[in-house]
Parts: sequence; structure tokens; C-alpha cells
Amino acid sequence: MPAEERLPQLGRVAPEVAARLIAEGELDAIGRLVAASNVTLLCRVTLDGGGPDDADLEGAAIYKPVQGERPLWDFPDGTLAGREYAAFLVSEASGWGIVPPTVLREGPFGPGMVQLWMDVDEEVDRVALVNDADARLRRIAVFDAVVNNADRKVGHLLPMADGAILGVDHGVCFHVEPKLRTILWAWRGKRLRAAELAVVERLEADLSGQLGSALRGHVTRREVEATRGRAQRLLRTGRFPQPSPDWPAIPWPPY
Repeated sequence: MPAEERLPQLGRVAPEVAARLIAEGELDAIGRLVAASNVTLLCRVTLDGGGPDDADLEGAAIYKPVQGERPLWDFPDGTLAGREYAAFLVSEASGWGIVPPTVLREGPFGPGMVQLWMDVDEEVDRVALVNDADARLRRIAVFDAVVNNADRKVGHLLPMADGAILGVDHGVCFHVEPKLRTILWAWRGKRLRAAELAVVERLEADLSGQLGSALRGHVTRREVEATRGRAQRLLRTGRFPQPSPDWPAIPWPPY
């Protein structure tokens, strides 16, 4: 089957439309991403418009069932799917929209994470983006510092045709210990911009309120407190973090 038939093109739509599609649409698994370390299924997702004048919605999504997760000794609590959804909640609270629309729901193989498939701009060289320290990656570096992303690889960056750059694969975030591993060290130790600090300040406040309450359904209370502590540290120093000498700074493989 041609790729354009296997992957329905939804395009960039209003967030509420995308959220409804992946939350309520029917999932039909059409393939598996074999390079992924956990079961990761590519699905066609369709949603009946509900009436003669309402158009059906059709798109593609990534589905990661909980039962396909491999246990990780250093992330024993909760599920990777829950951590991915928690990262989406932080992304939404930041206002940056880094993580594509994501939900937790039942699927063909039980509960799991479902995330809208995003078609990247194949003309963009992602390695060059990193090597050139593209300014659009700064907000992802700040986001990763807050959620303590232990696995930011080049392949987890999604350059879009409209110029935005998104991030995916956040199953190993929110640990209480420093585990930041990333290919985005170009700004290490450099000052955060006022707009970046304003976002971190908003997140820090929200982590003691509504956002913190939402996260506690998916990560531990200590991890929520540690996330708030990382936000406070960024505000206190006003700078991007430095690599830790006690933890590999770059994931392997980096792509």
C-alpha cells in the first residue's frame, strides 16, 4: 500500500480537533516502528463526524501500549506512557506546544499513549539544526531541563513545514535525580532570555497548583516536587544547566 494511503494527512488543525480525534477516534494498527525499544505502533485513526453535515476526521497516530513496555530499573514507578502524557501536560502549560497532541486511552492492545503523527519537513537537516544551534531549539532545551529528559536525541526532533520544531519520545523524564541527557548542550551555562524565564516562572507556580495535581496522576509526588525544584533552580541561576559529571551528557546513539 502506498505511503500516502497508509498515512492519512490530517494537517495542522485546531488543538481541540486533534485532541478529539486521538481521544475518540477508532485506532487501526497498520505497522510497527521496529527501531523503537518498546512496542510502538503506527495507526490509522478515524472519527465519524456524527451527522450528515459533519465531515469525518481521519489521520495517523502513534500508539504505545503499556503492555509493550520493557521495565526500566531506574524508572520503576508508573508507566512510560504516563510519563509521555505528563510531558505533554507540561508542554501545554508552557504555551510552547512542543509535544504533539497526546492522550492516554484504550487501544487495540489495551491502555496506552496515543499521539498524533506529525509529518516532518524532509528537506530540513536535523543534524545541522543541532550543530548550528538553531535558536528554535532553545525552548526545547529549556523544556528538557524542567522535565529532566534523559533521552533527547536528534531523531526526537520534528521540524515542521511551518517552521515549528516539535519534540517526541518523553518516556524517560521526571526522575528525581539529575539525568539530563541531550544533544542540545549548545547553550549550556548561557543566560536564559526574559521570555524563557517568564515561561519557567509560570510553570513553577503551576507545578504547585493545577499542573502539579494533574502530573501526580502519572508520576510520583516526589517527581513532581523535583520538577518544581528544577524550575526554581533555573529561575535562581537564570542560566541553562551544565552537564552533570555523574551522568552521561549525551544519549547513545545520539540520533
